[in-house]
Amino acid sequence: MKAIALLSGGLDSTLAAKIMIDQGIELEAINFVTVFCTCTERGETCLASQKAVSALGIPLKVFNVSEEYLSVVKSPKHGYGSNMNPCIDCRIFMLKKAKVYMEEVDASFLVTGEVLGQRPMSQRRDAMRLIEKEAGLEGYILRPLSAKFLPVTIPEKEGWVNRERLLAIQGRSRKPQIELADHYGIRDYPCPAGGCLLTDPGFSKRLKDLMLHAPDFSLNDVHLLKMGRHFRLSPGLKLIVGRNEEDNRKIQTFAQKGDILLKVLHHPGPLSLLRGMADGTEMERAASITVRYSKAKDLKSVEVLCRRVKEDSDRSITVSPIADEKIRDWMIGE
Repeated sequence: MKAIALLSGGLDSTLAAKIMIDQGIELEAINFVTVFCTCTERGETCLASQKAVSALGIPLKVFNVSEEYLSVVKSPKHGYGSNMNPCIDCRIFMLKKAKVYMEEVDASFLVTGEVLGQRPMSQRRDAMRLIEKEAGLEGYILRPLSAKFLPVTIPEKEGWVNRERLLAIQGRSRKPQIELADHYGIRDYPCPAGGCLLTDPGFSKRLKDLMLHAPDFSLNDVHLLKMGRHFRLSPGLKLIVGRNEEDNRKIQTFAQKGDILLKVLHHPGPLSLLRGMADGTEMERAASITVRYSKAKDLKSVEVLCRRVKEDSDRSITVSPIADEKIRDWMIGE
């Protein structure tokens, strides 16, 4: 019997997969990558899930669903969690995708590492029922770690899986999973706190600002949220200032036609990106903020190069660094 395991690479999903393998289930893992994942390499490969399947000895299929997933983040039917995490809608979205793949490869059911009561939004009993129903998978999702607290699934009814060998774990304590990992010899698994930028308060503030002022935002806009310091200079104008050389390189990479790049001349400092329509006063303000984070921050008069991306329109302006007490008025999500 073949099943598909949704594998994040975290401890719970790894344990769930291991339990199924021990019952003789032919297992294939799938992983969904989005622009909001924190454990990817170049935004394409989930490092944790790669490590997990190597240890488990099963194949892995990775789907990058970033573009489609933006619609879920912009308008989740079931709302957000404590930050900008649309956990219920996210789960429904991923399970619908998994269902399509399950049917394509002729698998019979899905396996997840969900634990009843572990997450306050998506792993409540009523939320699990809702998610299964809206994903069109009622009875076909097996959660081995909490199975004995949940209704009997079709794989159990049909005898594909032995319910007696499934577990009864619930709540937020990690002790049972850690003990089980020791039993199986599973080591070097990621901590449960990370994984999704949408649960991060600082990132969520930036995303809320973006949704308010540019509701039709793109993947490019989201990538920029992950780097530098962000300033809202006006409703239609935002400045991003690099924190280090890596940020500067990324800002250069994601700059697009119409953006303005600012760089302090003759002194080390950040690369800044100005996106939106800027008048002369706003251009000077952006330059002054850029100077504030450069090695020229203590000088009274500093030259800043302003270059419009993909246009031959370089010019320089001379400004003073902005005062620290003013900069807080424009900063978004420190």
